[in-house]
Amino acid sequence: MRVALFEPEIAGNVGAVLRLGACLGVPVDLIEPMGFAWDDRRVRRTAMDYIDHVSVTRHASFEAFRSAIGESRLVLFTTKSSESAYDFRFLADDVLLFGKESAGVPAAVSDACDGRVRIPMRPQVRSMNLATSAALALGEGLRQTASLPA
Repeated sequence: MRVALFEPEIAGNVGAVLRLGACLGVPVDLIEPMGFAWDDRRVRRTAMDYIDHVSVTRHASFEAFRSAIGESRLVLFTTKSSESAYDFRFLADDVLLFGKESAGVPAAVSDACDGRVRIPMRPQVRSMNLATSAALALGEGLRQTASLPA
């Protein structure tokens, strides 16, 4: 399983997702352009020394990313889906995709995904923090596939 961030805008969120990937042994893909310079100290401050324990791949575009992941199933997490992530059946080689904080993903990216799911939440609120969403999603995916670290 992998986590992919589409054009992330907030360095601290990327740092938190890198730390998540390090802790759970999951690679992280970053699809550019990003809304901050990669050497932004906020990435390292949030990821701390965990950044040295995660595999990070940067992709110049969504097309380059899609080509790089090959036949892996691409599962988009979006508030626009009606299917709960807790009803979805994950596969061990799924790539979990999360859109940019301000706008999600464009329709063309959504259409290119093999599955679209949402994290259930109260209707009075719009969305969760990116890193929080990634943690919930990855935890469920790894649980379902019996891939959680020992």
